Amino acid sequence: MKALLFISFVMMSHLFMVAQDCNATLKGQVVDYHSKIELNNASILIVESSRMATTDSSGMFSIGNLCPGKYLIEVSHPECTTVLMDVEIRGTTNLDIKLEHHLEELDEVNVVGDAIKNKTKTAQEEQLKLKTLELYSAGNLGDALKELGGVSSLNTGANIVKPTIHGLTGSRVLILNDGVRMQDMEWGAEHAPNIDINSAGSISLIKGASALQYGGDAIGGVIIMEQARVPAKDTLFGKTQVTGMSNGRGGNFNSELTRAFGGGWFVKAQGSYKRLGDHEAPDYILSNTGIQEMGASLKFGKNEFTWGWDARYSYFDTEIAVLRASHIGNVDDLIRSINSGEPSIIRPFTYDLQNPRQKVKHHLGKLRYYKRFEGLGKWNFQYDFQKNRRFEFDIRRGESDDRASIDLDLTTHTLSTDFTWDAKQEYNIQAGLLGRYQDNFANPETGVRRLIPDYNKYDLGAFITGEYKATDRLLVEAGFRYDFTRVDAKKFYRTSRWEERGYDTEFQDLIIEDRGTDLLVNPVFDYHNFSATTGLSYFLVDGSNLKFNYALAQRAPNPSELFSDGLHHSAARIELGDLRIDSETSHKFTTTYHKEFKHWGLTIEPYVNWISDFILLEPADVEFTIRGAFPVWEYRQTDARLLGLDVNAHTDWTNNLRTDHRFSLVKGKDVENESALINIPAANFRNRITYTKTDWNNFEVFLTSTYVFEQNETPENIFVFSPEQQEEVLLEINTAPGAYHLLSLGSQMEFSLGGKTRLTTALNITNLLDTNYRDYLNRQRFFADDLGRNFSLQLKLNY
Repeated sequence: MKALLFISFVMMSHLFMVAQDCNATLKGQVVDYHSKIELNNASILIVESSRMATTDSSGMFSIGNLCPGKYLIEVSHPECTTVLMDVEIRGTTNLDIKLEHHLEELDEVNVVGDAIKNKTKTAQEEQLKLKTLELYSAGNLGDALKELGGVSSLNTGANIVKPTIHGLTGSRVLILNDGVRMQDMEWGAEHAPNIDINSAGSISLIKGASALQYGGDAIGGVIIMEQARVPAKDTLFGKTQVTGMSNGRGGNFNSELTRAFGGGWFVKAQGSYKRLGDHEAPDYILSNTGIQEMGASLKFGKNEFTWGWDARYSYFDTEIAVLRASHIGNVDDLIRSINSGEPSIIRPFTYDLQNPRQKVKHHLGKLRYYKRFEGLGKWNFQYDFQKNRRFEFDIRRGESDDRASIDLDLTTHTLSTDFTWDAKQEYNIQAGLLGRYQDNFANPETGVRRLIPDYNKYDLGAFITGEYKATDRLLVEAGFRYDFTRVDAKKFYRTSRWEERGYDTEFQDLIIEDRGTDLLVNPVFDYHNFSATTGLSYFLVDGSNLKFNYALAQRAPNPSELFSDGLHHSAARIELGDLRIDSETSHKFTTTYHKEFKHWGLTIEPYVNWISDFILLEPADVEFTIRGAFPVWEYRQTDARLLGLDVNAHTDWTNNLRTDHRFSLVKGKDVENESALINIPAANFRNRITYTKTDWNNFEVFLTSTYVFEQNETPENIFVFSPEQQEEVLLEINTAPGAYHLLSLGSQMEFSLGGKTRLTTALNITNLLDTNYRDYLNRQRFFADDLGRNFSLQLKLNY
């Protein structure tokens, strides 16, 4: 009986289901969110029933014979992100669906781990991906960027590395850290960027000032560090890296964790710690060259397609010991150091960080909001705050040894906003405004005459840029920017220095207090700078790409160039600025040709940069103080010309074997004086051969050869008076060291530990042959050889 009842129930249920009214219809249209253009070939899938339809040329679709109820709809398109939505269907239900069509043009849509997007379409631009950055986890930003063509570095030993792009460095190179322009006293040759390289997901490098949205004063170029994109789904992932190094007998630890939610909420935390002792040249210890560094960051927010916000705080703390032998007491010490070829002080290895040394703490806070407007574009608003505290410790006697010789506190507030009109596929326009206030406090309690004075700095900027797709092969872009800068400083000058510089005839009205031997002055300088760019990108019939770009850029002088006046202790030299210095003006022309063949590719990038009123710092004389005789370095302006060429090529010999080749050359000339410019990088070749075997746990091994030519175009050396010899002596302070050749070897493998957990092991050996060499752009070349062989072992756990 029970069996009969069960069979009857099943049959009646079947009859009920057959009898149910399943004549409902879902129809609608799929369009682009921005331009309202109908999207053809979009797929609409009803997940529960696997019923699917495809849009026609008008973006229309229809799915019939549906039972009323709630369904999960999946909408996908070849050039869009797949969208899931809940829909209740009753009778005939109309559904208009908007998708993000031109994803490649937006920051928000990239693969996790590499947030890379072209920032300009017609200028020379390269990227460092996450895989490369991770190899430099225990290194620094300057060394990592040398993986790219046209990039070198201005060093003060191994730990203080400033990126140099096409021969230009310092204030001419703009660094953006997660959308925030770094304000960290970049003007000093021994001031490295206060950035933890482990916090970046990718780095873009623009060689020149063509990306006007970031600033009009980037005569050298723009370095853009971006965070890895957080996916809009419920997930938890992270990584931990441990790196050990033989040269310095220490290493680095870095870990990060990201929690994302389906509604767009996310939080990401990251922290790192680095500790190294004295580095070593091939033949001796480089005494007092250790480093201790710590970085941490926290970012959270909500990212949806139509709107979102995020907040970020980062902290960077570094203490860097400066080679003890580089601290000279007088000009005779410098002469002996240059002539001896060996450090004057060599001590046993230690982790102690002694004087001379630097301590820097950098705080960065950011709050950003964005909103997309349907059929129009995207609006961004951002406030960021930075506080940079810098100490420089000299070798001093008694209790003063623990007191900093330079103590600077730089505080910066910035407000910026921009709007991008991207509703039309043929063109887009971006316009923006910026306001910035900066306060520098030079602590007078150091007991030393302040090298940089107290000042307030005000910046206002406005820009507009646009790009137009004229044809399928031709894209044109152009832009204009205006920047206003005011510097309001208060500084004490010795009366003798004031008169020696001729300021008593030109700037007498700046004096607000006369103390006899000292004058308190209040210089207030305004600078009006204009920048512009125009360029084109053309794809030839054979698939090659030709780019041309012209960039006009103006840069206001930084406080060091204007106000330096005294002994710079960590540099062991007297630096003199000049109140007469005005803005630099750069005219840069670049051309790029790129062609990908079946098994090889080639990129050729020639450029020329004419800079009027170019500001440079160079040795000029020797001055006697109560502490001894020191070389005097003076800022001056001249007209300069830089000619250069970057060539990159690669060949895929087999599926497993690849070679990469790079050549960079830049020639710098002082056209007013018909002489060479100081600190121009030497020509260099780099070749790499890489073997990969994915079947062997993604095994990879590579050998890199770097050859750096001797820089044979340098300024003339100077004659100085030697107190010991009581006569004029030639000081070969500008003579470049000889050419050198370095080999490095690297290898890595990846192992699955179950689920999504992966372990990557990497071994790298730099200066494989333990070669003795000195680099022209290393300020410590006067005192010691560069680094010897270094073994680096890295373990990375992704989870």
